[in-house]
Amino acid sequence: MNTLDKGAHADRPGRPSTRRRTAPTTFSSLVGLRTSLRREWTPTETILYALGVGAGQRDPAAELHLTTENSTGHPQRVLPTFASVLAADPPPLGELTAIRHAEEALTLFRPLPPAGQVHTTATVTALHDQGSGALVEQVSRLHDPAGTALGTVRRAMFVIGAGGFGGRRARPALWHPPADPPEHRIVTTIRPDQALLYRLSGDRNPLHSDPAVAGRAGLPRPILHGLCTFGFAGRLLLPLVGDDPTRVRHVRARFNAPLHAGDTLTVHAWRRPYGVVFRATDGTGRVVLDRGVLAVAAR
Repeated sequence: MNTLDKGAHADRPGRPSTRRRTAPTTFSSLVGLRTSLRREWTPTETILYALGVGAGQRDPAAELHLTTENSTGHPQRVLPTFASVLAADPPPLGELTAIRHAEEALTLFRPLPPAGQVHTTATVTALHDQGSGALVEQVSRLHDPAGTALGTVRRAMFVIGAGGFGGRRARPALWHPPADPPEHRIVTTIRPDQALLYRLSGDRNPLHSDPAVAGRAGLPRPILHGLCTFGFAGRLLLPLVGDDPTRVRHVRARFNAPLHAGDTLTVHAWRRPYGVVFRATDGTGRVVLDRGVLAVAAR
């Protein structure tokens, strides 16, 4: 379950109820919870993921290394953000309509192969009282069958209405937004059926496809998966760092607002010695991803 992506709630000052609440039993018992799972994937899964985050849409011949496994001169590569698909789902946190994806940060120790197996162990590391909701943090550690570490995925989920229990508030990570205008603006249009394409990577949350479920969440229509927006941004930034997915070692971002299929996504990027920092906006200029970093290995 990759859930809704309105992460700005995660560190906005909330309005806790005047009546102090206790952290729900199911939440307070989550910290330290460990889960373990094994997953395997084939070139088909990594190709479906690439298509789900827009590869090949503008020019089918431009990203053959992501969308095919047998093109001459284009050995298949895996988008680094595919690691998010291999991470463990968060534990049950209540109604899907109340859950928002707040942050995602992945670190790869080596490139992911087009096909492989992974053993994932995940631990809930923290529960924070954000006033208007609870913030649950989880870390997934990925290993191959031989036990070699492949990477980690750190994820934060925000649960609306579950705050006010008196827990410690999360400290926002240090972030200094660039003062200069972005050096690059990469603009793309999200296909109207993009959420349906991304569902093929395993996230079947109806919040992204069913208007009735979106309505119950107070949304005018289904929204794009937060991790789909995340994957779009990571893919669009690759040409700025050598267009080589195998060099990417770290990608992170905060989910600030939802994006809708059919909308325009603009990724604003600033070059840095280690890669780029970025944020992304929708067609109205509203920030949908913030505090973004994409770092690559040195040549």
